[in-house]
Amino acid sequence: MWGAIGATIAAIVVAFVVLRVRQARSALGPTVSGVVDSSQPNPNGRLPLFQVADFALTNQSGHPFGAADLRGHIWIAEIIFTRCGGPCPRMTQRMAELQAAIPAHQPVRFVTLTTDPEFDTPPVLERYARRYNADPARWHFLTGSKAQMADAIVRGLKLTAQGQEPAKMQSPNDLFIHSTLLLVVDKQGRARAVIETEPAEDQPPPDVKAQALPILEGLLKE
Repeated sequence: MWGAIGATIAAIVVAFVVLRVRQARSALGPTVSGVVDSSQPNPNGRLPLFQVADFALTNQSGHPFGAADLRGHIWIAEIIFTRCGGPCPRMTQRMAELQAAIPAHQPVRFVTLTTDPEFDTPPVLERYARRYNADPARWHFLTGSKAQMADAIVRGLKLTAQGQEPAKMQSPNDLFIHSTLLLVVDKQGRARAVIETEPAEDQPPPDVKAQALPILEGLLKE
């Protein structure tokens, strides 16, 4: 009898270990959704999710700008394209509301990366930034080559971005499918939280500011 009980316990332990290994492997996926449940922000920063890879791009003023320029600052990243007729304007408006809510003296920066670099040149991004009263000292709109942007967005931030299939385009400007997450990064360049900006089906729009401000407050205390 004890042998049978022991065998059962061993089987349970093995099954548990296999489950944990599979969970760990899933956390190494290529997108941030594989690292954390995007429907639940990581309150007050908690454990780092991953280290953001270095990148070197160009900002809306035409100046070089990269991850090194953000060290020592908490920053929030979004990915958009200026011709977007879908969620991009709403996402950037949420970023603008966060910029307005956070005192300028705080070490918090905002980063917007384009998925459409051939169109979104620095002058185009500068005009887009002005629409949202972006403070150029705090909010950086970044472009580069296609390869640079793909590397920064997918490998660096682990966010999803890909071209839309022509057959599925709902308008001439329906060019890209991309993540609607905001990614919160700490002073050491580690991703600490994700915040969804778009509602789930049949759900009210998420209160981005109510989610983000406590997380930022926690990181500022670190």
